[in-house]
Amino acid sequence: MSGARAEDLLEWYDVHARVLPWRVPPGAGLRADPYRVWLSEVMLQQTTVAAVKDYFTRFTTLWPTVDDLAAAEDERVMAEWAGLGYYARARNLLKCARAVAAAGGFPDTEAGLMELPGIGPYTAAAISAIAFNRPSVVMDGNVERVMARLFDIHTPLPGAKPELKAKAAALTPAMRPGDYAQAVMDLGATICTPRSPACGICPWRAPCLARAHGTAAGLPAKTPKKAKPVRFGIAYVGRTPSGEWLMERRPEQGLLGGMMGWPGTVWAEEAPAEAPPLSADWRDAGAEARHTFTHFHLRLFLRVAEIDPGRVPEGLRLVPASDFRPSDLPTVMRKAFDLARGAMETPGQRKDDT
Repeated sequence: MSGARAEDLLEWYDVHARVLPWRVPPGAGLRADPYRVWLSEVMLQQTTVAAVKDYFTRFTTLWPTVDDLAAAEDERVMAEWAGLGYYARARNLLKCARAVAAAGGFPDTEAGLMELPGIGPYTAAAISAIAFNRPSVVMDGNVERVMARLFDIHTPLPGAKPELKAKAAALTPAMRPGDYAQAVMDLGATICTPRSPACGICPWRAPCLARAHGTAAGLPAKTPKKAKPVRFGIAYVGRTPSGEWLMERRPEQGLLGGMMGWPGTVWAEEAPAEAPPLSADWRDAGAEARHTFTHFHLRLFLRVAEIDPGRVPEGLRLVPASDFRPSDLPTVMRKAFDLARGAMETPGQRKDDT
């Protein structure tokens, strides 16, 4: 049985807490803003702190409050989100902001937070603990790793989650639960790291059972993942003589839902048949955009053409060069653009001279 104490971890956190743009420093006597806590937690889902910092700063500059975000245009928010991935989060971000604004603020309980769009058990617990200082049990990958090592638990994930959460709950203090939740996450991110943990300077070094047994390097144990399948598709990158780009808005449901992108085929495990969006001299760009999603690898073959603006069918749109920003595209569509534009030339001018 581990003799770990929350007090020892909080003492360490008071000195070594990471400085993050959404965080209130320990001991400052300030209350965390639920909006900033919520926004950071949504952004951090399946993304790293380093990747999120600039996005968070930009979002909170553009939309300082949840009411500001609720009033924002969908397209602007989706464009600013581009590059963070998992675009369903951006759609739910707006839905949640509007629900919170309509209700006059965030609920302060896990149960109430769970009623909001896009907020699951982890995010609800994090907001409840960090913003409202409730003794909620916050479980992310860092916390799971710390608990598995602290108690030398060898049950593989994801099956070990209930056992790890029970151990975490037993350690969560009634006093300063918000700081404690962040302290465990910081410990996992900076000391109890996946590889080469710095056990010598860990505040829980003495009570850590995995350190005592020499098993820390192999924990947490994980059930082997199945190999990701490969899917194939075709993207058609077309441009008019005057420089307009042929684009579509993807359906709200599904991958990249609601985002702008290039017309194309479905993504399937068999190479798709040609299905150009309109009649034109489509040419093979001689390259393919490759991208990895959560559940599969994508190989996107590229076709390019100069198109007649009078032939654009309903459901597609022409985006003027002055309004087109590659940085607003989701990552896979931006990869496709970067590869395709090199194959698009007109006499005396390359098509990327926008």
